[in-house]
Amino acid sequence: MALFHVARYAGPEAAGAEAEADGRARALLERLQCRARERQLQKQPPQQAPEEAAQSAPAAGKRRRRPRRNRRREGGREPGSTPAPPNKRQKTDDEDEDEGAESGEETPAESSVGAEAAGSPEGRGGPPLEEASRPLTHSLVLGGFGRSKVPKVQPFLPVWLAQPSCVGKNVTEGLVPIEDIPAVHPDLQKKLRAQGISSYFPVQAAVIPALLESTANGFLVSRGGYQPSDLCVSAPTGSGKTLAFVIPVVQALLHRAVCQVRALVVLPTKELAQQVSKVFNVYTDATPLRVALITGQKSLAKEQESLVQKTADGFHCLADIMVATPGRLVDHVDQTPGFSLQHLRFLIIDEADRMIDSMHQSWLPRVVAAAFPSEGPKDPCALLQRTQPRVVTAASMCCPQMPLQKLLFSATLTQNPEKLQQLGLYQPRLFSTGSAYRAPSNPGIDVDGDSGGKYTFPVGLTHHYVPCSLRFKPLVILHLILEMNFSRVLCFTNSRENSHRLFLLVQAFGGVTVAEFSSRYGPGQRKSILKQFEQGKIQLLISTDATARGIDVQGVQLVVNYDAPQYLRTYVHRVGRTARAGKSGQAFTLLLKVQERRFLHMLEEGGVPGMERHDTPSELLQPLVPRYEEALSVLEKAVKEERKQKAA
Repeated sequence: MALFHVARYAGPEAAGAEAEADGRARALLERLQCRARERQLQKQPPQQAPEEAAQSAPAAGKRRRRPRRNRRREGGREPGSTPAPPNKRQKTDDEDEDEGAESGEETPAESSVGAEAAGSPEGRGGPPLEEASRPLTHSLVLGGFGRSKVPKVQPFLPVWLAQPSCVGKNVTEGLVPIEDIPAVHPDLQKKLRAQGISSYFPVQAAVIPALLESTANGFLVSRGGYQPSDLCVSAPTGSGKTLAFVIPVVQALLHRAVCQVRALVVLPTKELAQQVSKVFNVYTDATPLRVALITGQKSLAKEQESLVQKTADGFHCLADIMVATPGRLVDHVDQTPGFSLQHLRFLIIDEADRMIDSMHQSWLPRVVAAAFPSEGPKDPCALLQRTQPRVVTAASMCCPQMPLQKLLFSATLTQNPEKLQQLGLYQPRLFSTGSAYRAPSNPGIDVDGDSGGKYTFPVGLTHHYVPCSLRFKPLVILHLILEMNFSRVLCFTNSRENSHRLFLLVQAFGGVTVAEFSSRYGPGQRKSILKQFEQGKIQLLISTDATARGIDVQGVQLVVNYDAPQYLRTYVHRVGRTARAGKSGQAFTLLLKVQERRFLHMLEEGGVPGMERHDTPSELLQPLVPRYEEALSVLEKAVKEERKQKAA
């Protein structure tokens, strides 16, 4: 490419070459004009009236000299002109035409081709003036890149997920008297009355009959010899889900003759396992049924003694119902001689959403493999030598066998089919207090990543958020306890370190009986702390999310989220520690200014019924500031001392 241009005086030879190039350009222009006229005749409306054409003729005449300069530029550069950069894009005729069309105004010259046509005399083959003044036909222009709202794609769900059996969520209105479900054994009805229960909650009234129907002919063979459907139950915290599976399981096993592990309940935490085991012990009292708690609080050898007993005839099972955590359960499947799950009838997965998240531990495939015998010679007369569920045919139904029924319970049960597929459910049936699936309106907000719609909350629960600064968050909690007279408060943080430091700060402040509940303490210590909190000896319990799952602590009046939860599912389980079983309760969340927008939008997406703002003016906190400053200095010294001890 030339970097400069040398202009020369044109001689006779150059003049002839220029005339020849001008003739070629004129011939090319005439061909383009012919094609333009053909397109105009096909797509343009009828021609202008003679008067309009006469009016447009003078305007076209005024532009006659302009196209000649354009023609010189097209045939060759003018002397002394600098060549245009090759990568610079010049506006095309079609773009000029489109801009004029979008603005609704007529442009002075529609295109260079039209201008050439207007400037060429009719003697040179140019079109008439009225035809030359018409705009060229609009061509297809790629564009329209403005943002438009894309319609949300509704996920396709199986029928059992899209159309669940709806259950009332108000535990105070949909009560069903015990007498209205006569299928429950009379001895169990007496136990219920002895516990002060005269009516079933809506979830219990819906799930208990469904489970009893599948065990109508005993636990060995289901009704009609068919494999019973697996059940999934999604209901708010404190709605009575535990009793919904305890009563049917105990009744189904009342008449068992040989002690074998028939029911297995798997839970995510030791505290929750203790709680469920306690409920089973209440309703198996005065019956031959035995309950074993396997959580790792005792040594493996001690737990083995409570599960199996070695005799001269072999190993004998000592438990009918087993309540376990996943890790310890797998240990016994691998290491306990004589331990067998081949007689398992009920597999109950409580807090199912969290248990699904821990599937990487592969505990469920191990349990299912232990429940079904390995391939080998089979006794055709043995009912208990069962096989994995398969397609129902005449051949598969000729030998009835004891089924394995899976029961899933959670307050935040996922509706993600891919996650539920890991459980291998058989013709499942869903009981839910929520409505059919509703996709979230903003996919950018993490509603636990797999939320199928709005969560349901206890009716008696009121939600508040408190805007505050980071420095005065502990003062807000102290103000709520001291000024609003709450006697039992449960406070949640996002880490063990935050729980420990807040505990030390409140302890140094004084005036509040406080305790810490986290993995810093052993199982025995945590059990003792929970007992003291339930008895009212502890006013403020500061905890990580260890107690946010299923723990039923009686009489919690207030739940405080010291650290705002990052996920909606965490919020649901935290605030569910209050307003249980139809009682009332309050939940306060302390929010920094940068957290407010995202958190409030997350709760709106999750269907939280009315989030109230609760302001704490500085005038109310001012009397507490001197003691608070002293407590901060004590906290600083305590943290330094702990660091020295760790370093030593």
